Amino acid sequence: MTIDTLISICWVWIAVAAMIFLMMFFITAPFGRHTSEKWGMMMNNKWGWFIMELPSFLIMSYFLAFGTNISHSYVWILFVCWLFHYAHRTFIYPLRIRATAKKMPLFIVISAITFNLVNAGLNGYYLAELAPKWDYSLKWLISDHFIIGFVLFLTGMYINLRSDTILIRLRKPGETGYKIPRGFLFELVSSPNLFGEVVEWSGFALMAWNLPAVTFVVWTFANLVPRAKNHHDWYLKNFQDYPKIRRVIFPYLF
Repeated sequence: MTIDTLISICWVWIAVAAMIFLMMFFITAPFGRHTSEKWGMMMNNKWGWFIMELPSFLIMSYFLAFGTNISHSYVWILFVCWLFHYAHRTFIYPLRIRATAKKMPLFIVISAITFNLVNAGLNGYYLAELAPKWDYSLKWLISDHFIIGFVLFLTGMYINLRSDTILIRLRKPGETGYKIPRGFLFELVSSPNLFGEVVEWSGFALMAWNLPAVTFVVWTFANLVPRAKNHHDWYLKNFQDYPKIRRVIFPYLF
């Protein structure tokens, strides 16, 4: 694949993300608290998370192991950042969440696999095979956009992990039903875990400084912002005492 072809695919993929972004304000993704059997076959939620996140981890692992640019630049740092996130999402997070009677639609798993195949494929192939080696030289490693992006990536990951931990520990063993999350950034927004992911991948895009990485953060935004709005509306509908000061996903803004 030439770089021109890959860039064209990126722009088409961004256009698809824009359409999905608009659609998801009218169609609630049916998993988690919004699970619905109307979307067809269902599967165990733990296995669903594992299966749908695994392709991204495997694809980037392959390019890290066999990419032609890996040994000639510092591009491996981006692969390590990506793999650190997806190692947690693929192998650790499914073990941390509790298996529930609510299952995940197979449709969601297949959709997520497609999302991960395309995004990991675009980013992995560009970084491993097409990116000019001098783009990821020592000069890049000490550039302002790398340093700021790396700080944002780590900050977003921390926000995401800490928020997920609060949600996982919200119910004691044997308890059922939902509670209002308290503490940390939950006092400001309904979905700080999703906010953390947006910050994390915005930092990655700033570090990488290329169109495939921007494509991925656009898709992250398109998926997570409408979902955060669904969560926010659900809380307001189901809890009369839900704090009105909380925004949807971006503190003080939306």
